[in-house]
Amino acid sequence: MTEVAFAPDTPHAPSVIRLMLGKLGIAYEEVLDHHGLNAARKVQAVLLDDSVGALMVLFSQSQLLDLNRLTELTGRRLTAVPTERLTKMLGKHNLSLLPGLPALTSSPCLYDESLLREPKLLINSGEPGVLLEISSEDFKTTMLTKASAANFGENLTSIRPNLDRPDDDREEITQAVQAFTARRIQQRLEATIEIPPLAETAQKIIKLRVDPNATIDDITGVVETDPALAAQVVSWAGSPYYASPGKIRSVEDAIVRVLGFDLVINLALGLALGKTLSLPKDHPQHSTPYWQQSIYTAAVIEGLTRAMPRAQRPEAGLTYLAGLLHNFGYLLLAHVFPPHFSLICRHLEVNPHLCHSFVEQHLLGISREQIGSWLMRYWDMPEELATALRFQHDPAYDGAYAEYPNLVCLSVRLLRSRGIGSGPDEDIPDALLERLGLSREKANDVVSKVLEAEVLLRELASQFTQG
Repeated sequence: MTEVAFAPDTPHAPSVIRLMLGKLGIAYEEVLDHHGLNAARKVQAVLLDDSVGALMVLFSQSQLLDLNRLTELTGRRLTAVPTERLTKMLGKHNLSLLPGLPALTSSPCLYDESLLREPKLLINSGEPGVLLEISSEDFKTTMLTKASAANFGENLTSIRPNLDRPDDDREEITQAVQAFTARRIQQRLEATIEIPPLAETAQKIIKLRVDPNATIDDITGVVETDPALAAQVVSWAGSPYYASPGKIRSVEDAIVRVLGFDLVINLALGLALGKTLSLPKDHPQHSTPYWQQSIYTAAVIEGLTRAMPRAQRPEAGLTYLAGLLHNFGYLLLAHVFPPHFSLICRHLEVNPHLCHSFVEQHLLGISREQIGSWLMRYWDMPEELATALRFQHDPAYDGAYAEYPNLVCLSVRLLRSRGIGSGPDEDIPDALLERLGLSREKANDVVSKVLEAEVLLRELASQFTQG
């Protein structure tokens, strides 16, 4: 048995894992996890179950686990084990994550045949950041003796999320809708996707949003005609997050003394658009609640925008709104493809190593970013906003209005690195920071400051789900 030398404060594989591998006589090395490792060598382990019982499934991180194929293979409708149950099971061994070691559980195991093509595998140790490098031969002869082999993983090379071809969006959305409605598509996409009309309040706010002569009196008038919105604006202004001096007595007081025109118009618009499409009842386990993620992202973007060199700064109100609405396509997918949204959720649960774009591309042929961006244009929202939603997962995007999607991309990745949001922790390229005129240290400082107010932000986010 071999181990690499680690600094005293470096995490190690948990003792229960080291003891188990020692007893089995398996040689291994501890390897620090980082973004440059070959995904084909990394073993993804998920624990699934149904009424028959649990099943451990192992596959490569260069693949997507297809639950439909698994159903065809096993005749069982398997889904991810509930988070609480998995946490309790891992807690018995003092583990944080599920290791890809079948010997640790009494459950039967199924693995994808392609896993053993690599001479050495990298297996999750149960401790974040620490992998175990084991030869495929040793892994097969000691860990997989009672496991079954099959082909159920979809190679990511065959799934191409449309990150950078916006001209194809209309055609791809039409094809996806056509595939799921099984009827002739009407000539106009707008007539095909049944989007509820925008509420009157939202329409008024959008007009104000693009009116350079709009005043505080104008937005006060619009907010006051919507009692629910008026109550929320006063409530926001009174939130400890804004630490306003004295009691807030009116909408005008909230705008003038605390929130300001830009913040009110963007918060109000985010709320009005959000309520156009209701939150889906189903959602993936482990996911950060929709509005919580939106508020966190908007708050981080607000801080990053302020930290940018003054000459490079985009419009602060629009960047905040981009953060608030960055995941709007998620609501739209649930609305347009209701029977299939649960299937998306189940696939996201069993593919935690992948960005949602791969799952949505595989199952629907489009992503939430494509459909969300399309809707922003359909509603005549600013082009900067449509661009922010469309290219938010492309860290290399350098086209028109690049600072908007770049800020969303940076914010989402910074928050993921702190365990907020869903999907894998992804690298933040130096070029992305350079385009925004930000240092890595400054970006991390911004997200740390936002998370110091985490309790207050959650309270603010909870107000979006009320009423």
